[in-house]
Amino acid sequence: MTLALILWFALSVVCDVAGQLCFKLGADRLPDKHGRALVLAALRDSWICGGILIYLVEVVVWLRILAEVPLSIAFPIASLNFLGVTLASAVFLKERVVRRQWLGACLITLGVVIVARTA
Repeated sequence: MTLALILWFALSVVCDVAGQLCFKLGADRLPDKHGRALVLAALRDSWICGGILIYLVEVVVWLRILAEVPLSIAFPIASLNFLGVTLASAVFLKERVVRRQWLGACLITLGVVIVARTA
């Protein structure tokens, strides 16, 4: 795997983590509405709109990755976002992450390493 491809994967994971953080921050501010009212409130929230924009960037990055890497390898490597989101939730959102969650995220990361070594 080339350095450029590793950087594309890193950017993909960073986009996914940042997008999820934006969605969480926006969702926490949403009013208790349903249906169309909820969608309109979400589209007016700056955090949610930021998350959507980040995800649009991630789509372009992901397409770049898929142009070079088989999906059966790319998708497991992209699962590094599990570890990234867990870490970001603990650091930035001050969420309590228990030992089992860390273990699960680390096991996923170990699987990523195994898959990446086959590439």
